[in-house]
Amino acid sequence: MNKKTGLQGAMVLVIIIISLWFYLKYFTKNFEDTKEAPVIEKIDDNQNSASTYIDNINYVSTDASGNKYKITAKQAEIKDKNSDIMFLSDVIAFIFIKDKDVVKITSNFGKYNSKNYDTIFSENVIVTYPGHKITGEKLDFSFLTNLGVFTTNVIYTGDKTNLFADKIEMNLTTKDTKIFMNDAEKKVLIEGTK
Repeated sequence: MNKKTGLQGAMVLVIIIISLWFYLKYFTKNFEDTKEAPVIEKIDDNQNSASTYIDNINYVSTDASGNKYKITAKQAEIKDKNSDIMFLSDVIAFIFIKDKDVVKITSNFGKYNSKNYDTIFSENVIVTYPGHKITGEKLDFSFLTNLGVFTTNVIYTGDKTNLFADKIEMNLTTKDTKIFMNDAEKKVLIEGTK
């Protein structure tokens, strides 16, 4: 039994020595390397503040009425000065109004407020829902009020109508829509289609 106990003790000692050597060789060296490595943050020259970038983001919000808002983007930039605001690229959003049609919004860029879910979509903005399509350069959307304000080169395409305007305000819950021109002298252009 003494020989067996001595052999087991020697094996435990060898395992401890190998583990200690392994730890000192690999873990402490890497730990020291990371301490010496500088932290690299991308600095936006225009804002002079640090930013964090996140790829493939996905946010889902639901209001008290059961309406749901889902927004995804290829990349989000979050500035350290205001972490509630995200600057998005390649944006796709879906608005699921309870007991209504689904609204899809796409744009090249977006500015998303994670506190109140307000989103400003910009560049090549396209809003589609069954039988309707609106395109333009800017859409300011509030999830809390379900109000979208389209501006700049706005074109509405329906089943039998094309409409050209400077501004369209639309309540996505009630579908109430107001159409404007910035200059009171100009008229909204409406074309019938076949």
